[in-house]
Order: sequence, then C-alpha cells, then structure tokens
Amino acid sequence: MIEVPYRTSGGCSWVPIESYLLSTRSIFINKKITAETADLFVQKLLYLIREDEEGGIDIYIDSPGGEVTAGLLIYDMLKSLPAECRVTCTCTGMASSMAAIILAGGPRGNRFILPHSMVMIHEPLIQGGVGGSATSVQKTAESIMNTKRHIAGLLSADTGKSIEEVEAAISFDNYMRAEEALSFGIVDQIIPSILSMNSIKQ
Repeated sequence: MIEVPYRTSGGCSWVPIESYLLSTRSIFINKKITAETADLFVQKLLYLIREDEEGGIDIYIDSPGGEVTAGLLIYDMLKSLPAECRVTCTCTGMASSMAAIILAGGPRGNRFILPHSMVMIHEPLIQGGVGGSATSVQKTAESIMNTKRHIAGLLSADTGKSIEEVEAAISFDNYMRAEEALSFGIVDQIIPSILSMNSIKQ
C-alpha cells in the first residue's frame, strides 16, 4: 500500500494514496467491475455527495469491464446524481465492455479521453458457459439477447447513434482509438493530460 503525507491543521500524517485522492474528490474505476468493486464505488460516491452535494467529482476509468449487473449499478448511480454535482468521466487507459458503457453514460460535455487511450465495445458475453436442459439453454439465450438489446439502447441514447448503428458496432470486439471514440459519441473531448482538467473545469 502506497502512503503519502497529508497535512492538516493538526500536523502531518501518512495516509493511503487512494484515501488522499478521494479527499481531492477523485474516484478510480481501475479494476475488473464486480459486485464488490461496484459497491465500493457507490460508497465513495455517496460519501463525496453527502460531504458536498455541489462539489465536483472526477472519475477516472481504466478497466477491462466485467459483470453487467455491477456495471449497470455504477451507470445508474451516475445517471441519478443531482444536477448541481459536476461530474467528469475520463478514460485514462482502456475502457472495455461495461467500462465503456459507464464512460458513455457520463454527463454530456464532461466525458473525456487521453490521446492514446482506447475504448472497446462488444455484445454481452456468456459467463461460465451454457449447460442444462434445452429449456434452460433457451432461457439463457433469451436473457442474453434481452441484455444485448438493453445495452444497445443505453449506448444509443448516450451516443446519439441509432439502435441499428450500435448493434452493428457491438457485433464484434470493436476497439476504438480516442478519435474514433469521439466520433462515435462515447466521449466529448480528447484532452492532452489529466493535468489539464483544472483549466477545463474553469
């Protein structure tokens, strides 16, 4: 665990760097998205909102994606934030699968990507294989298709692309460079550095 000095009126102490960055209102989605990591994200978000509802929150995304339900929890939280809370979402490496959905679902005008970062979108994957009775296999297939249509609908709404365009785009592992992600509507701006965020906020 990396610790950094944190100065207060009472002196200086050493705190985990993640805690220090949270104190600057920065949250990182930088692991596989699971129920556990999504729950931790929600806890951090709620803490920052209750500390200052009108304070800005910067979310940095570099994740391989993960579980659909966990990713949709993060997505729902972003969509339900009060209007007064200024949130930015920035892709700082690779935003794949559900991480790309979360990035696209960030507030319009505040979705950023670094010049050499990438985004990857695709159809929902079958987790753990399919087995059991014919009826079970059929129900699983129907559930996956419903999830695909739902994800396509979210991407359509967030990017401005038609459902048909989105379904064509997610029919394979679709890797996009920063310029392509911008053109598709997943992000709003390519920024040279996360250090330039302060000038963007002003």
